[in-house]
Amino acid sequence: MTDRRLAIDAWESLFRAQHEVFDEISCDFDDTGLSQAEYDVLLTVTRGDDMTARLRDVTSNMLISQPSVSRLVDRMAMRGLISKCADPEDGRGSLVRATPEGAAAFRKVASMHGRSIAERMSLLDDDELAQLRDLTAKLRNKQESC
Repeated sequence: MTDRRLAIDAWESLFRAQHEVFDEISCDFDDTGLSQAEYDVLLTVTRGDDMTARLRDVTSNMLISQPSVSRLVDRMAMRGLISKCADPEDGRGSLVRATPEGAAAFRKVASMHGRSIAERMSLLDDDELAQLRDLTAKLRNKQESC
């Protein structure tokens, strides 16, 4: 059985580390024309085939509600960063595709943001990084809801 106090200490440390690192690298988005949320949408979309993703996949990768993602995607489409169309394989779904402008904006920020992340994470060696990745994946795979 897990030691309850140790579990709480580990959780608090994980939460505080995530918060502090996120605060430190959030300035990567200052003066870029992209918000963190828009970057996250483009991250999912640009990783897809033909820089396209299902809206439900974008939503599942975001840390905001489905209605908020839908509004964000609509605003991004109005700005010309992405296009949105019906999913031919799912009549209720939508496909989201990065426009050339959106992909270029993403690449510009991703390069700088990637350097910031690598620099901050360089406090850990490769074995520690792999262990952190594996441990957080293990925590994420346990999905019991209230």
